[in-house]
Amino acid sequence: MFIDEAKAEMIFNEYRQYIFRTALLLTKSRSLADDITQETFIILLSKYDTYDPERPIKPWIYTITMNVAKTIIKKQKILKYFSYFSDESSHNRVDSVEEQFLKSDDIQEIWKIVNSLSWKSKEVIVLHFYSGLTLKECSHVLGIPLGTAKSRLHTALQQLRRLELKGKFDFTKAGLYEER
Repeated sequence: MFIDEAKAEMIFNEYRQYIFRTALLLTKSRSLADDITQETFIILLSKYDTYDPERPIKPWIYTITMNVAKTIIKKQKILKYFSYFSDESSHNRVDSVEEQFLKSDDIQEIWKIVNSLSWKSKEVIVLHFYSGLTLKECSHVLGIPLGTAKSRLHTALQQLRRLELKGKFDFTKAGLYEER
């Protein structure tokens, strides 16, 4: 199925911020998030004929975004081994609209803790809590059984609770659950 220009433009306008913010949450780098967004749309448009219109498009787009992000992050890790330069320069940090999204110190701290988790744990947290996908949708996007998605979410939440117990973060202070 060929995608016409109007449909491609509609998809781009509707999902570009979603893809960019997802990539930004994963990388904390505007330039990497831009790269991931651009590469995601290149793949999305070139592979649109593989999309099943009977299914929701958002999980399909998210799958492409996550695969592109994994690839780009792996490349960045390799480049960091061979370079003294880091992607953490101040001009490349989160700012403007994205900074407002991450402005709260508590929210920044939460994402810092989430980013310290393994890729599998971080992925299911972002899918389920940030993107608002159900566990069934998460399992479809990740290409894993529903039980595995539940297990990964459970493991990720346990890891976060252990970090809280070690005093690295107070989820009550962030308003994630009420004080007793």
